[in-house]
Amino acid sequence: MKKLRLFTPGPTMVPEDVLLEMARPMEHHRTGWYREMHKELHENLQYLFQTTGTCLTFTGSGTSAMEACIVGCCPPGHKALVIENGKFAERWAKVCETFSIDHTALSIPWGRGAKASDISAALKADPKIDTVVVVHSETSTASVSDVEGIAKVTRERGALLLVDGITAVGAIPLRMDSWGIDTYVTGSQKALMLPPGLAFAAVGDRAWERIDSGKMPVLYNDLKAYRKSLETFDAPYTPAVSLVRGANVVLRGIKERGLESVWSETTTLARATRAAVVALGMKVFATDPVDSVTAICIPEGVDEAALRKTMRSRYGFQVAGGQGELKGNIIRFSHMGYVDAFDTLGVIAALELTLKGQGQSVTLGDGLTAAQAVFAEAAG
Repeated sequence: MKKLRLFTPGPTMVPEDVLLEMARPMEHHRTGWYREMHKELHENLQYLFQTTGTCLTFTGSGTSAMEACIVGCCPPGHKALVIENGKFAERWAKVCETFSIDHTALSIPWGRGAKASDISAALKADPKIDTVVVVHSETSTASVSDVEGIAKVTRERGALLLVDGITAVGAIPLRMDSWGIDTYVTGSQKALMLPPGLAFAAVGDRAWERIDSGKMPVLYNDLKAYRKSLETFDAPYTPAVSLVRGANVVLRGIKERGLESVWSETTTLARATRAAVVALGMKVFATDPVDSVTAICIPEGVDEAALRKTMRSRYGFQVAGGQGELKGNIIRFSHMGYVDAFDTLGVIAALELTLKGQGQSVTLGDGLTAAQAVFAEAAG
């Protein structure tokens, strides 16, 4: 049986100790045992998000928590600005459309991150806007937005800032409270090294004031219901008990390593991968590349689908293709979670061999040499 290494930007590889914890016998959730576990999870999430705010755990994908925040923070009488710079950013405009939320979609080129200047100009053009929705790490294009700078703009305006950090949390720098972010969301299957099935939303005081000020048509993803249950560290609906067990194992490990160390390691993996790409004569797609995911442009003459199939079937590395308008034009490599320098060198070697097999004029070892130079520099 061939060993499979997931380099997709979610799901990502799950550590063995986490798998073992989740394989323990099932226990009931309406118990003191679960409430103690949920209390620890809440404290661990506050560290992860760097916040003293309320951290809610949803049974669902990241989309469920992001929908909850958008709907909860945009009752009638409020207007949102949704930054569209990729496939996932477009989803949040669809949430607004579905729930009849007054909004403006600001399209910027795919591959570029949103800047504070983009938000400032849009807010000046429309004084009705009092909510901004942005993706920190746009997974589909592997680009990063200047959330810290954007938060400064929204605070000065008095607008709420809702952030999709689904491939950012636990991978790249995030300081929710000191930056001034109002809600921040992530999912379990990315940098948190868990199977899909949990979503987490950190909600600050300014957001709660807005949420409590109005009413929207919502049931399962009702932020107020989750907050109420959190008073006793219960859950409003049946939680994914095994995933919560695993989440605490992951978050304990992150606390032991320290967030700054995790962020630094992710940056090194991304820098090494990008150095290898350049050494192989290829191009990184994003103009504002994020460190959690790297998107690589497919060279002329390369069959993208065949490349990914070969990397998986022959070498055991699963990478992701493009989405939307980028389908067939890029491949994407994850740097999140349970992946290290030697996993990364392995996927670079598999890429070199696969390109060579498709007739590309690459010199085997060029990418590896460039990546190893980055790792050597980081090691001091």
